[in-house]
Amino acid sequence: MNELQTKTEYCLNCRNKPCQQGCPLGNDIPTFIALAKEQKYKEAYEVLSKTTVMPFICGKICPKSKQCQGKCVRGIKGEPVSIGDIESEIGDMAIKNRWYLNVEKPQQNGRKIAIIGSGPAGITASIVLAKAGFEVTIYEKREKIGGLLRYGIPDFRLDKKYVDILEEYIRKLGINIKTNQLIRNIPELLKEYDDVILSSGANISSKMGIPGEELPHVFGANELLEYGKHPNYENKTIVVIGGGNVAIDAARVAKRRGAKKVIIAYRRAKAQMPAEQKEVEDAIGDGVDFLFQVNVKQIEKDKVHLVKTELVKREGETRLVPVEIPESIFTLDIDYVVMAIGSKLDKDGLNIELNEKGYIKVNEGYETSIPHIYACGDCIGETPTVAWASRSGRDVANKMKII
Repeated sequence: MNELQTKTEYCLNCRNKPCQQGCPLGNDIPTFIALAKEQKYKEAYEVLSKTTVMPFICGKICPKSKQCQGKCVRGIKGEPVSIGDIESEIGDMAIKNRWYLNVEKPQQNGRKIAIIGSGPAGITASIVLAKAGFEVTIYEKREKIGGLLRYGIPDFRLDKKYVDILEEYIRKLGINIKTNQLIRNIPELLKEYDDVILSSGANISSKMGIPGEELPHVFGANELLEYGKHPNYENKTIVVIGGGNVAIDAARVAKRRGAKKVIIAYRRAKAQMPAEQKEVEDAIGDGVDFLFQVNVKQIEKDKVHLVKTELVKREGETRLVPVEIPESIFTLDIDYVVMAIGSKLDKDGLNIELNEKGYIKVNEGYETSIPHIYACGDCIGETPTVAWASRSGRDVANKMKII
């Protein structure tokens, strides 16, 4: 029995499918694993393809322990089923055997759609709509499509050949791609298209509002990862503030580029980190250090001041709240600080109504304040993972199919 078969045999094929409930895309996990057990790999891929357009990517980078595998019954008393690994291997088989290109251009329905941004949300929306007969054009500000898949996730986590394969699939469907296109006057597109979908993401690093944040040795993790304009990390000490996958990625990049010491400072406990557990362990393997339950209070030229926190239960809060402990301030000597505490929307030239959190405001049909302009993914404040962004893109496309 090979390794894939061993992994599939471990699945109990639960009748109530808790793993499927944990998947943002609702992938029929027990069914595709059952087919893989019978070595019906192409059929397994076809089941996956009903709900996801990128199984060969999601299986590699999704925060599985907090989604599908986190709901696995086998994980209650032991290790969960390796759902991500199985999905990834099925996706790789689809690439090797070129099953993903077994598509035909559908008959056109006469409607033209422009999609601004080519990250997971935009790509998913484009594929769903193209399959339904829409004429779809993607506008991308960078030289290649992929969004954070290409420009945000480091190569050691996702080989960019998979994004190239996704682009090949998109072109096979007849989707038009226009790169190096920074669209500022969005309503202008309605002269050429019936509808526009905004899926431009939210990739400006948030700030804490603390003294020293504007110093030149303080960087935003999102910008470092997207544009690759890293400082010289050789023999330097870096503190990364945050607890998500972006913080992990920024820390690992710095360490792999020669940093002497990289510390991730997170205000809550390790168990509360939004980052995927495997990514945390991989960071530790790379030599990244962690400080839990600390909050950064001030940044100076060559040091940061931190304060310890305790976690307390507060009424109305779903998780423990970090509260600073009086007289627990301490100092670290540093060369650089990297902010990875979340991201916000680029509002430059965006004349569309925003919600109270500063994201694009949409109604239940994903339509913005401007008729025929829709939005999805991170730019509307969706949960910042590839699967949730893809789910949002699929949902807006399905809404538009019935309009």
